[in-house]
Amino acid sequence: MGQRSITRRVRGMDTADGAGVKLKRVIGQPALDMLDPFLTLDEFRSDQAGDYIEGFPDHPHRGFETVTYMLAGRMRHGDNQGNQGDLGPGSVQWMTAGRGLIHSEMPQQEEGLMWGFQLWVNLPAADKMTAPRYQDIPPSDIPVVQPAPGVTVKVVAGELAGATGPVSGIATDPIYLDIALEAGAALDVALPEGHSAFAYVFDGKAASVAGQVLSRGELAVLSKGDTVAFAAAEPARLLLVAGRPLAEPVARYGPFVMNTPAQIHEAIADFRAGKF
Repeated sequence: MGQRSITRRVRGMDTADGAGVKLKRVIGQPALDMLDPFLTLDEFRSDQAGDYIEGFPDHPHRGFETVTYMLAGRMRHGDNQGNQGDLGPGSVQWMTAGRGLIHSEMPQQEEGLMWGFQLWVNLPAADKMTAPRYQDIPPSDIPVVQPAPGVTVKVVAGELAGATGPVSGIATDPIYLDIALEAGAALDVALPEGHSAFAYVFDGKAASVAGQVLSRGELAVLSKGDTVAFAAAEPARLLLVAGRPLAEPVARYGPFVMNTPAQIHEAIADFRAGKF
């Protein structure tokens, strides 16, 4: 199918979540409600403790997956099944909420920069009531490759330049790359033709994505195709994320993502009854 192009450009909107954590919501807002199978993309970035210190106290999830990628700072997660762990700089957590759990994500610092992303990925109908599962991945387990001069890529999920990301067993066959471009660098990345895909510039002034210049904080929704081109006149860093669309009905209510309103009512009832 050839090179992918940009079909839409989106900037994040200021909002707050959890107990008042300030963030930019890029997917899951009026300008881009979702990009099947991706439901939400948030970037949190602040060196003001008041913007993040209250964190995300206990809250439920059912029917989807959350992907947390930390760039700076430290968060501690725990749930009502006794799972817990620390997310430090460069670490990733891919949490499959499945049939339901109650968890928290709380800062482990009172000052300094807290920076990272949380992505929500839908689960297919057949997997929405699966058992919850965590993949907690330290930075040492994430391959780093240099597929072209001046280009460094962290491979969280998918394959690039002979490296395979540590995330496994995900129904949407995701690709999740952190791409750093030095001044004058360029890179073409192969993607499965049918995957939904987006690129998000999160550091530096700008980067060229599919022949268009995106500034920092801008997301590009990509067309279908098997290749996408990147370049940078000045140093830049971006996320490239892709996944197989599910093409199923989506019913959403806060932290519950199912296929029908009846299933949402059931999730609420189960949560209130203490069944998570």
